[in-house]
Amino acid sequence: MTLSRRGLLGLAGTTGALGTLGAAGAAPVRPPDPAAGAADRVRTGFEQLAADGYAVLAGQRVGVVTNPTGITADARHLVDVLHTDARVDLVAVFGPEHGFRGTAQAGGSETAGRDPATGLPVYDTYGKSGQKLADVFTAAGIDTVVFDIQDVGARFYTYIWTLYDCMRAAALAGKAVVVLDRPNPVGGRRAAGPVLERAYASGVGREPIALAHGMTVAELALLFNGEFLAAQPVRLSTVRMTGWRRDSFFGATGLPWVPPSPNVPTPDTALAYAGTCLFEGTNLSEGRGTTTPFEVAGAEGVGRRWAEAAEALGLPGVWFREAYFTPAFSKHAGKMCGGVRLIVHDRAAFDPVRAGIGLLVTAKRTWSGFAWRTDHWIDRLTGSDRVRKMVDAGAGVEEIAADWAAGLERFAAVRGRYLLYP
Repeated sequence: MTLSRRGLLGLAGTTGALGTLGAAGAAPVRPPDPAAGAADRVRTGFEQLAADGYAVLAGQRVGVVTNPTGITADARHLVDVLHTDARVDLVAVFGPEHGFRGTAQAGGSETAGRDPATGLPVYDTYGKSGQKLADVFTAAGIDTVVFDIQDVGARFYTYIWTLYDCMRAAALAGKAVVVLDRPNPVGGRRAAGPVLERAYASGVGREPIALAHGMTVAELALLFNGEFLAAQPVRLSTVRMTGWRRDSFFGATGLPWVPPSPNVPTPDTALAYAGTCLFEGTNLSEGRGTTTPFEVAGAEGVGRRWAEAAEALGLPGVWFREAYFTPAFSKHAGKMCGGVRLIVHDRAAFDPVRAGIGLLVTAKRTWSGFAWRTDHWIDRLTGSDRVRKMVDAGAGVEEIAADWAAGLERFAAVRGRYLLYP
């Protein structure tokens, strides 16, 4: 039986004073550094869970899906905290892409084994879904799956689909799911970009949501359960944050930033990612192997004309300037690349998806060497073949954006039913 939305909000809204818990046998919760303890600092779902004495996990054998971003306000990992707390029966850890401890590069994960810090068994979820993943949960002997991973707000960032796959598998295995919320680091004011068509579903987009969804992971969990898993919903609880607003960027949260994957080192990277990750679908580098991945793009032989053409678009909130870089790995490794650097000067006005489309359009027009990946990976990233075909036909940014407008409007109406924060 699933909890009602009213019940979920009542459960998730429970608050308390972190650091004052004193249950018998419980490890003390170290108060966060005073510099991070301003009254208006965001309190994550994990902090709210701890403040409530882990009540939602009482009597449950718990498995946690997380990675290096699953930390407390004073930068300890939640698995390390839960492992030493007698109030929680933590029996397993599940790692997504890049792994639980974050040792793997893009498209990789960590093998199953024992966590050296806690001795807990660690299972690899990456690439697993449906009954195969349900069998992993059953083998782990858990009752409840806890999800706590920092997202970056883009449909093709795989962690939200790890959440989706875990919810679906948990329903199949008769397990409950608890989602601990964290901020969308690029804000949540609006959704942007094309909505996935189901014919193009993959591991970088299972269901029809917008490219930049403008939601938190808890909001997405509610949407997944209500819209896409309604035939067999999971027993879902969400633990909300306090202090987060939809117009907040990560720098305003007061929380420490941990790179959610090796090539998203800063919140500025996350801000550009929903647009420049589209270059994964081309023969140009998206900046992997540099100190500013997804803030630069380019290839051998690209000159300044591209940056000039991109800047001439006059897109709000961003400047484009010529850039030169030599990737240490990934595409064009060890070769001097010319290209473009994005400089976001007004985050509120900046639309990363339009910026990414603008860069694709102008790259195609100004560099004769431009090519799509032969597997048409761009179609998986954008959610259909429409962007690729329109760029090839010479369409401009606004024409391409107009093509996805109706689908985006429909998604926005659905999205609005699941938003938890003002």
